[in-house]
Amino acid sequence: MKFRVLAPAVAFSALALVGTTVATSGTAVAASNKDCSRVITNVPAKETVKIRTHAKTGATAVGQWNKKKKGGLCNDGKSFKGGSYNLCGKKSNKWLYGGPYSSNKRGWVPAACIKW
Repeated sequence: MKFRVLAPAVAFSALALVGTTVATSGTAVAASNKDCSRVITNVPAKETVKIRTHAKTGATAVGQWNKKKKGGLCNDGKSFKGGSYNLCGKKSNKWLYGGPYSSNKRGWVPAACIKW
C-alpha cells in the first residue's frame, strides 16, 4: 500500500488547536475562532509579522511569519476584533488566526499584514 504525501493545506487543517476565551480590549476572542477545519491556503505575508498567542500586540510572540512566505488562515480567513495596532501602513483591530507553512507555529497575526 502506497501513502501519498499530504499537501500543506491538508496538514494545516488537520492540526488540533486548543485554546480558551481571551479578553482583548473589551472584545472576547474565543477558542472556537481557531477552527482550522476550513482553511484558506497559499496566503503570503505582506510584511514580516510576529505570530502571537492572543489577538493583541502585547501578547507573547510564539513565532514569525516572514514577508512573502505563504501560509494558511483558519476560519476561511475570517478576521476577528482584537487589540488595536498601527502596522503595515494601516491602523486596525482586525486579526487572523493562522501561520506560515515553514513552521508549525500558529497564532494571531494582524490582518493588515497578510494578503488575503
